Amino acid sequence: MERLEPTIDNLAKAIFTVNRHAKTALNPSFLYLLKKKAIEKLINEGKAKKVGLHFSPNPRNSQQQSDVLVSVGEYYFHIPPTKEDFATLPHLGALNSSYRNPVIRMPLSQAKALLQSYTGISETRKKPSAKSYQKPIFKRLGER
Repeated sequence: MERLEPTIDNLAKAIFTVNRHAKTALNPSFLYLLKKKAIEKLINEGKAKKVGLHFSPNPRNSQQQSDVLVSVGEYYFHIPPTKEDFATLPHLGALNSSYRNPVIRMPLSQAKALLQSYTGISETRKKPSAKSYQKPIFKRLGER
């Protein structure tokens, strides 16, 4: 697997790939954290821009919820808003469902490796607990 340079285009493609896989993953928390940290770092470096607020299509416990729309290269992503986002960003209303990000093919392992090296965070894997072996208990057919 070739090592990609952390250009804005490659980072945007990696975020897109991680985000797409996170939506169907059994444990998506690390993937979403990786996406959020990469976008925050791009914003802090001036390589990504917060565009505005969108109403979330899937609000959690409330009637309405807003997400921040962020532009990274030619891709757009949503991240959770901060308090200052509500004061400084324009509200764009409902999400335009006709727009789609350009589709690319990038292996998840390559996308994760690129974003992990860019953000400096790594996934902590839990080791399976070593269960001690128990000899099975068999009863004779006639016993109750």
